[in-house]
Amino acid sequence: MMALLLIALATTLALAASDAHWDHIPAKDHTRTNPLAGRPESAQAGALLYRDHCLQCHQADAAGDGRKKPSLRTERIRTATDGDLEWFLRQGDLRHGMPSWSSLPEAQRWQIIAYLRSLP
Repeated sequence: MMALLLIALATTLALAASDAHWDHIPAKDHTRTNPLAGRPESAQAGALLYRDHCLQCHQADAAGDGRKKPSLRTERIRTATDGDLEWFLRQGDLRHGMPSWSSLPEAQRWQIIAYLRSLP
């Protein structure tokens, strides 16, 4: 019972810490819009990029593993602005295992976001 309580506490703290990372998004990034939004070909290209760069951690269905590798289908992701998501992809969060994808061209980061927005 104590082990379950510790696991629950650790999970809660990890989620709180990861939410704190979102609090550091500059206003200029928060308000950015995806220039590729609404283009089916962008979401299709984003699906291929997701497969190559994100699937390993976030799973094929973007549901994560329920532990360290989070779901990309959460309310937090759905309510984030496109600018928030692009900033997060560019910055990463190495403390929580998320690499920076700043080496990807900006257009490819927007395509990944278009793909995430296309998920049912």
